[in-house]
Amino acid sequence: MAFPSNELSQLDASLLGEPFDVHEVANIPRINILEISQNAGIDFMHKLALADLDPASAKLAIGFLGPFLSAFGFLFILRIVMSWYPKLPVGKFPYVIAYAPTEPLLIPTRKLIPPLGGVDVTPVVWFGLISFLNEILVGPQGLLVLLSQQVS
Repeated sequence: MAFPSNELSQLDASLLGEPFDVHEVANIPRINILEISQNAGIDFMHKLALADLDPASAKLAIGFLGPFLSAFGFLFILRIVMSWYPKLPVGKFPYVIAYAPTEPLLIPTRKLIPPLGGVDVTPVVWFGLISFLNEILVGPQGLLVLLSQQVS
């Protein structure tokens, strides 16, 4: 059973227990979700910029992140070479060392970046991202290196 718009407005008003004016809806303040998310992003960036990392913590982070990013970069180079041989038994011993840690990252990336001309380029994309992070964080002029050299 469909209600005409007047009957529906009167029904809503009777449920609220107060008179309802259809023209009042235009005066309801609107919430701009985009503005809220931008403000939240700006607040997060300010907090992130103000987060002071002491030199000892930066050196500790370099000690963990440097080898971790280098190892994953090497694993992705192995995955690039392994992609040239599609019949490799990736579940067997020498190949599973490169396959198991990298495949959880590559599966969702393949959904975003389909193979180009039958070639899976996702290991190359991940190698580029990891190399970029390695350079930005623990490279010679990396953020963590500069923080570790900071004098109090």
